[in-house]
Amino acid sequence: MTHSLQSLVAEQRRRQGTTLGLAALAAAVLALCAILLMGLSGWFIAAAAAAGAGGKAAVMAFNYLLPSAGIRLLAILRTGARYGERLAGHAAALNALAEIRPALYRALARGRPEAALALSSGEASARLVQDVDAVETLFVRLSAPWAAGAALAAGLALTLLAGPGPALCLLVAMGLLLVSGRLLARRVSTEPGREVQAAVGGLKDSVAAYLAAGPDLVCYDLEDQAVAAVMTHDQRLGRAQSQVVDGEALMAVLQAVVSGLAAATVLLAARDVAIPLAALAALSTVVALEGASGLLRAFERAGAASEAERRLDAVLIPLAEPARSPDPFGPRDLTLPVGGGVRLSPGARVALVGPSGCGKTQMLERLIGLRTENLEGLAIAGAPLARLTPDFVRSQFAYGPQDARLLTGSIRDNLRLGSPRASEAELWLALADAGLEDRVSTLAGGLDAWVGEGGARLSGGERRRLSLARALLRPSPWLVLDEPTEGLDGQTEALVIARLAQRLSRTGQGLLLVSHRPAPLALCERTLRLTGDEASLHTPANAAG
Repeated sequence: MTHSLQSLVAEQRRRQGTTLGLAALAAAVLALCAILLMGLSGWFIAAAAAAGAGGKAAVMAFNYLLPSAGIRLLAILRTGARYGERLAGHAAALNALAEIRPALYRALARGRPEAALALSSGEASARLVQDVDAVETLFVRLSAPWAAGAALAAGLALTLLAGPGPALCLLVAMGLLLVSGRLLARRVSTEPGREVQAAVGGLKDSVAAYLAAGPDLVCYDLEDQAVAAVMTHDQRLGRAQSQVVDGEALMAVLQAVVSGLAAATVLLAARDVAIPLAALAALSTVVALEGASGLLRAFERAGAASEAERRLDAVLIPLAEPARSPDPFGPRDLTLPVGGGVRLSPGARVALVGPSGCGKTQMLERLIGLRTENLEGLAIAGAPLARLTPDFVRSQFAYGPQDARLLTGSIRDNLRLGSPRASEAELWLALADAGLEDRVSTLAGGLDAWVGEGGARLSGGERRRLSLARALLRPSPWLVLDEPTEGLDGQTEALVIARLAQRLSRTGQGLLLVSHRPAPLALCERTLRLTGDEASLHTPANAAG
């Protein structure tokens, strides 16, 4: 199991090794062709000018066919190499990101609940989108050292034709450019790059929060305050992005200054050689230094990449390995922390009742793995909950929460969260057991009807029943329902309770129910009453089943 972004990236580099190798080779060929093209062009122009100045005989003796053919060949090769480097480099990066994003999502969904639930939708989106995009540079720029190395090697070979002095000048200029570029990037680009990543998360978080509260903001005439709050985050992002652009401009100035000084120095060192060779050396120096552009851009983006890595590693914190899971085909009895511990046999139906705030919902959330604190006394099949794998714990429960959350999608999309491979007939049966099949059958599209943003096209009671139907589809030994009939009228509530009773009798599924309404309690054969400091278990005289 992958526990850090670095290990994810390393794994993807291994998987994309061939494609990354092709990108590096293409980058090296590109740099080599660019330098040879510029050097040959400079020599050709200078030599042609010298021949023209030498008179008609020199012009007639000058062979312009071979240099011009070489220039055309190098131009074609450079174009092909540039296309190959972009194609291979971005293909490797996109293929890697296509693996990294699902891995991050799985880490969020299956990791520590306190980490996943602490992230807002805006912040989670920023990490899965912008932060992962920032990691792309770790793949696309892998070819940059190869391009810089090939550019330097070719540049040294050409400047050596003008003597060792010009070659030494190029070598010193390349070292100066890389060292000063690294230092300048740390000073002007690292912190702004990190700030951009954090600011994007803050902006998305703010927008998502205020959009969710849109109706309330309108009712209380708070739109201006909401816009002002969002704009605060937007201005923070704008300032950071402006600083990043300023840093890029300074890096461009640095490269231009070093290249200009290097070309002048090479010309000075080559003052005793023929003019065509001096021109070749000077132009080769400029293009060789341009070959380091990829490394300079990598320096610029190091801050953003490191901040993205930090933020993503927070999502990838590994779980401690549990000791064991019970036999998946063994009993599914539960133990709850009541007195010395109450053991519930498979198929039992138990209601958790008590005043608001006494811990009913929290006990359910601990039991099904949404909370990891205070697990003492909770067990499945006799095994302490704290020692069980999260996957096993979650497989034991189908959960209908008090706050019915729906996907922005269709009825079918929302139902198949409970059972992705459920058949059409199973989907309709779950809707019927939740008392919702008649309503869905009247919608345009039926199961494919669009529910709107978070289910906005449905009423509160319809959203709750759709959430219940989703829970009913999950093939788990225990059904856990938190206020399943809240917000329903008496007639609809009676229908839902009757159909739930029929389903439980048919499937033998156990039930843990939290409700402040008396009608749903008829589903249960026992009641667990919580008061905040103590709990008691008793069997009501009118218990069902």
